[in-house]
Amino acid sequence: MSKKVLMVLTNTSEIDKDHPTGLWLSEFAEPYVEFKKNGYEVTVVSPKGGGIPLDPNSLDDGENPAEWKEAEEELQNTEKLSNVVFENFDGIFLPGGHGTMFDLPNEPQLQDALSHFAENNKAIGAVCHGPAGFVDVELSDGTYLVKGKKMTGFTDEEERDTGLDSLMPFLLQSKLEEQGAHFVAQGNWAEHVLTDGKFVTGQNPQSSQKAAEAFVKVI
Repeated sequence: MSKKVLMVLTNTSEIDKDHPTGLWLSEFAEPYVEFKKNGYEVTVVSPKGGGIPLDPNSLDDGENPAEWKEAEEELQNTEKLSNVVFENFDGIFLPGGHGTMFDLPNEPQLQDALSHFAENNKAIGAVCHGPAGFVDVELSDGTYLVKGKKMTGFTDEEERDTGLDSLMPFLLQSKLEEQGAHFVAQGNWAEHVLTDGKFVTGQNPQSSQKAAEAFVKVI
């Protein structure tokens, strides 16, 4: 039986009218390609389903790698998160992009899914702003999902570096630390991935490939 991975993406296309946002393409495409290479079945979902907006800053003018083509096609029409039976999956992975800061926190279906994966010792992965989906997720005993977890994600320092910190609903590192995460930050834009049991996180876009490889190891 091949392993099944659920990838949960953002539907948010703007921070405000002056700042388009969405999914950071490489943070989805690199892990997607890595999971397919390992023979996994990948199901791509989002809270609302349908097409996924891409952060224009994540698209450079050059050609994207040819191996991303299948991943990019998946973005045309995603399944709705509420339509999937998450018990059928072996792992869940949340790519980033600033859009995730707005629609992944407090998304009830995602919270249910994450607590299920945590309580059944299944793989949970995220990169960059993807851990926004972990915010406020509580396990059945009322503790926060991230409490005591050694993890990383987009740092407050990196957020200030983008100049978008004042437009965010919260700062990701600070919020996760408030909820008990043992957050480990490296320098801005450093490739940095942490594994804690079956919980895998990458700091920024530079960490997507390594985060995907670490996730494959734990699944």
